[in-house]
Amino acid sequence: MLLLDTPLLTADWIRQRFAEVRSSSVNLVKDLSDGDATAQSMPDASPSKWHLAHVTWFFESFVLSEFVPRYRPFNARFPMLFNSYYEAKGARIARGARGTLTRPSLQEILDYRLYVDAAVLRALDDLTPAAQHLVELGCHHEEQHQELLLTDLLHLFSHNPLEPAFRPSIDRPLDAVPTPVRWVDGARSAVQMGHDEYGFSFDCERPLHTAWLSPHALADRLVTNAEWIAFMEDGGYRIPELWLSDGWAWVREHAIQAPLYWRLGDSLEWRQFGLHGLCPLEMNAPVCHVSYYEAEAFARWAGARLPTEAEWEAAADEPDPTEGALLGARRVMRPRPAEGRGRIRQLYGDVWQWTGSAFLPYPGFRAAPGAVGEYNGKFMSGQFVLRGGSCVTPRGHSRASYRNFFYPHQRWQFTGVRLARDL
Repeated sequence: MLLLDTPLLTADWIRQRFAEVRSSSVNLVKDLSDGDATAQSMPDASPSKWHLAHVTWFFESFVLSEFVPRYRPFNARFPMLFNSYYEAKGARIARGARGTLTRPSLQEILDYRLYVDAAVLRALDDLTPAAQHLVELGCHHEEQHQELLLTDLLHLFSHNPLEPAFRPSIDRPLDAVPTPVRWVDGARSAVQMGHDEYGFSFDCERPLHTAWLSPHALADRLVTNAEWIAFMEDGGYRIPELWLSDGWAWVREHAIQAPLYWRLGDSLEWRQFGLHGLCPLEMNAPVCHVSYYEAEAFARWAGARLPTEAEWEAAADEPDPTEGALLGARRVMRPRPAEGRGRIRQLYGDVWQWTGSAFLPYPGFRAAPGAVGEYNGKFMSGQFVLRGGSCVTPRGHSRASYRNFFYPHQRWQFTGVRLARDL
């Protein structure tokens, strides 16, 4: 969350921001059936209606119940259903059991949202600065869940033999001309890393601190599907020397042969299942839905390595973080080939980019007091940092210091690869 010495927010600004975020979430589920919104395809994923209810519970639990006198909850039994991992907020159902919640219905969840929305909007003018910052945190939290809703729904639909599309494609794939990778020298010596506390940031992005960079270069674009096929055809998934020990064990245990959602058609041509349904694999688009293990093995095969998050962040100060292929008005919702001839491309949007950095606290990190302090700090173990956002990250929800994090075997998120090398 924000520290309390950040600039004061205005009730009008928060009101507009809150209304836009809440409306965007509802728009994502407008074409879903109650069944679509209820099913859960794996323990790592959550049903769409659980996402809608959980972010609503966040506002109800952290803002309305704490700061609004005589607030009456919509349903006193909902907190046990929609608390995620906040130990200080009481009991909750197991994560893998969220798909058993056939009740409440999707419509009742939407009614719950309207009830909480009205209560937040009525209270905004009288909230303390601390409570206003919690509303802002809740908006950013909801944007995270908008992205998760789409990735979880994609995983669910990928198991359906009917191969349903979440939304029909509204554009044609780019017939991009492939360009060789150019290597761009990165910053050297001391750089400033992290968030300076002006404007919003999550606690794991702070504090601003000095990082030391050795001579290195970054690839000017992301690794493509065509390059990944070359890795596969060269035996990439069959050569143990390319893999970390845990990664090789994961490949063998799960018989991994290609990125998630890749399917070999009758004509022996690869296709990829996405939010637009099953489509031909776009060769010059960034490879997507690969694990850290796969990314690290590919980099080794390519004679390179993954960038550190400090190297990535030092390069990311130059581009505008709202200009990438993110979830915007057109909602392309798939990675796009690199365009233009900028110095370094595709830093924001398209796919989250694995780094070689473990998700650990920065020097001087302080978790926020109380239950909200459980937001990020408790997960700083065994996970790796991803940077840059993806094609389903809401526009405006990306910035140079943003740290996403996943376990090394996970790949249902829109995750891809940028290469780095030492100089």
